[in-house]
Amino acid sequence: MTTTAPDVPVRRILRLFRPYGWSLVLVAGLVGLSSLFFLVNPFLIREILDVALPEGRTGLLTVLAGCMLLASVANSSVVVWQTYLSTKVGEQVMHDLRAAVYGRLQRMPLAFFSRTRSGEVQSRITNDIGDMQATVTTTATTLVSDVTVVVATVIGMLVLDWRLTIVSLVMVPFFVWVGRRVGNQRRRITRERQRQAAAISVIVQESLSVSGVLLARTMGRSRSLTDSFTAESRVLSDLEIRSHMAGRWTQATTWIVLASMPAATYWVAGLNGRGGQAAISIGTLVAFTTLQQTLLRPAVSLVEVAVEVQTSLVLFGRIFEYLDLPVDLGEPTGPAPFAKPRGELRLRQVSFTYPGADRPTLSDIDVAVPAGHNLAIVGETGSGKTTLSYLVPRLYDPTSGQVTIDGTDVRDLPAETLAAAVGMVFQETYLFHTSVAENLRFARPDATDDELVAAAKIAHIHDHLLSLPDGYNTVVGERGFRFSGGERQRLAIARAVLRDPPILVLDEATSSLDNQTEEAVTRAIDAASAGRTTITIAHRLSTIRDADEIIVLDAGTIVERGTHAELLELGGHYALLVSREVEVPADAR
Repeated sequence: MTTTAPDVPVRRILRLFRPYGWSLVLVAGLVGLSSLFFLVNPFLIREILDVALPEGRTGLLTVLAGCMLLASVANSSVVVWQTYLSTKVGEQVMHDLRAAVYGRLQRMPLAFFSRTRSGEVQSRITNDIGDMQATVTTTATTLVSDVTVVVATVIGMLVLDWRLTIVSLVMVPFFVWVGRRVGNQRRRITRERQRQAAAISVIVQESLSVSGVLLARTMGRSRSLTDSFTAESRVLSDLEIRSHMAGRWTQATTWIVLASMPAATYWVAGLNGRGGQAAISIGTLVAFTTLQQTLLRPAVSLVEVAVEVQTSLVLFGRIFEYLDLPVDLGEPTGPAPFAKPRGELRLRQVSFTYPGADRPTLSDIDVAVPAGHNLAIVGETGSGKTTLSYLVPRLYDPTSGQVTIDGTDVRDLPAETLAAAVGMVFQETYLFHTSVAENLRFARPDATDDELVAAAKIAHIHDHLLSLPDGYNTVVGERGFRFSGGERQRLAIARAVLRDPPILVLDEATSSLDNQTEEAVTRAIDAASAGRTTITIAHRLSTIRDADEIIVLDAGTIVERGTHAELLELGGHYALLVSREVEVPADAR
């Protein structure tokens, strides 16, 4: 997705902190306490300069000096606890946000992932949320702390001398203007920076995968990909520099203005003291300028916080854009209608059209598959075979019509119940970069070692796994590249068998295999299909000769149906497909 994320209302961001309200109250209390301890010293200094030292009261001097030390120790201790609590709350909010985005994406329909680059999705979860982390964990606390210090300091300054306070605050509108101006600059640059970071994530994810490296090297494109990545990285670096430098000269002016405030204070104090007698005591003047210096850091920090908040609004907008995506495949609210389905499958007048497509991919599909039977689906490329198979586990919902299991519409089944009822083996086998055992247990995390072995034996892969040095603990490599295509397919079959679904969907599981490997995988499929309702999407027709029924799709409609013998005798589409396969030499497949 490349659209510009909308700005997010601050109140929506604040709602993220609602579950941690009491922790935030405690943080605010600690911040206030820290600010009070921090402001004690200037008043102690005034007493030392105006009373203890001039009057030679060493006892009072000792007490005041001790109080200064105790205030510093107390302030440091409070700051440590405040930092711990605020960081904990911030990290919990980040955790909630990451989990919410990931959970939302897990519920998105397959069409979302087919049109969205995986690197873009990864960038939202890692780059965007990662960049927000500092804002959420520290900025909120910094904001509360700085505001508290500023308010308390201004009150202290008013207590000391209201005239000098007014002189010190005349530049407040300037600070507000600086914060808004720099924040708007950073906001625009941040949008560009995050889009560029996402683009780089896409390049890394696609070109540095095993498949990407193999393609680049065999096509001689490694150098050009490196050059392309370097160029994109340079753009990102330039944006990072622009982001960090945005408004720096303006902010430097802010520091200069704040640093000049003590000079203005001394000048005003001198004017008020004309006539031979000072209107403001030395102790008061020193205490006041000390408070001014105390005000310097939080005042500048508030300007920077305002900039960071505006920058973070862009990041929150990108995250909330994902959280606001509509979930097309909603979950039913009622309980599961059955604990263990028999596996009777029915498609009633099913039609399906991809969003934005000019014509339907499937039209008026009506098929009944009794429990335990084997249905094969054949047809030319693009006839709708795979799309039809995706409707059974509800990877898509039909545009019209109904898909039922044991008479229950799949849309009325909870996701976990449907996943337990339907197992799939895809043409492209996906394995995680972990051990064989962990890949199999992805289907059933609680499976025992004996159950793994039983599933592997059904898939005719057990003996091969035992021949490996690490056996079932062998790491398969990224996407299973340490195994051959046939071995990966048999591992996928074992994984599906381990889940023990009553319905098994096989999407062209042998289409890319050589004849010898095809025979091994076919034996595994036959063993896995025993006693199950099986839907086989066939590319090689030799694998479905024994199917209970074969349907032939053409342009999304059923044009023929029957057994292998019946369809051959009919002499239509199926017979033509069989004749083409026979004409292709075995070594050319």
